[in-house]
Amino acid sequence: MNRRSFLKKSIGGLLALIGIGGGTYYYARDIEPRMLQVHQLKILDKAVPSAFEDFKIVQFSDTHIGFHYSVKQLNELVSKINQLNPDLIVFTGDLVDEPHVYQWNNQLIHVLQSLQAVHGKYWIYGNHDHGGYGTEKVREVMNASGFTLLQNEHTVIEQNNDRIILSGIDDVMLGSPNLAKALENVNHDLFTLLLAHEPDFADTTVNHPVNVQLSGHSHGGQVRLPFIGHLYTPKYSEKYVEGKYLLNEGKLQLFVNRGIGTTRLPYRFFCRPELHVYTLHSE
Repeated sequence: MNRRSFLKKSIGGLLALIGIGGGTYYYARDIEPRMLQVHQLKILDKAVPSAFEDFKIVQFSDTHIGFHYSVKQLNELVSKINQLNPDLIVFTGDLVDEPHVYQWNNQLIHVLQSLQAVHGKYWIYGNHDHGGYGTEKVREVMNASGFTLLQNEHTVIEQNNDRIILSGIDDVMLGSPNLAKALENVNHDLFTLLLAHEPDFADTTVNHPVNVQLSGHSHGGQVRLPFIGHLYTPKYSEKYVEGKYLLNEGKLQLFVNRGIGTTRLPYRFFCRPELHVYTLHSE
């Protein structure tokens, strides 16, 4: 029995047992995966310049389109993001679950193109974006959709003569991440935000001049039980699973997004999909 079959049978059986029937199984498969949670969070850091006070960043992650998540659902998500009026949109990887078998078409591009943000849309590779020979295809689709790739590089976001740094690394599992290259020639006094698909990379980030890391990958575990927590998370999301973490006495803030879609197993239980909406504030 392969890993996916084992997990599916084990977790499906566990959910059925908990529900003493099919009710919990139905909820975890068909109800909770559609119960999107929008988390409004403040990022407090003395390095945030005055022109960026209340600057709004929306992060979405891990859509895994094609595995129990459709382009129609993505279109609903896009409408919700646009209603939030973000200054900046970031996508932290895993657009399509299996790029090599997904039926690519212009509909996906059209939906992603409709996302609007004053200061642009940026993305990084996740492990599924590189998986199945999807590297070039995913890049092509995201470029056509108006997203800018940050692959071991950074960009400067300017507003009213003030600046912040937005950087991104390649995927840790299947890419070649190079944070030193991503931060090359960056003014260390500027507020710096890093996009890194795998949250456990924060143990490397903490040794660099980065104020905030935004990650996904973990899905929050997808299935969480009361008093126990998550049952499983993929490699490089075993230490930091969901929510906010402070590293190096608070000098690095890590935020881990539970993602939008599901992978391996089509269940969510006590682990709703989520959007993160961050507003920047100076301490």
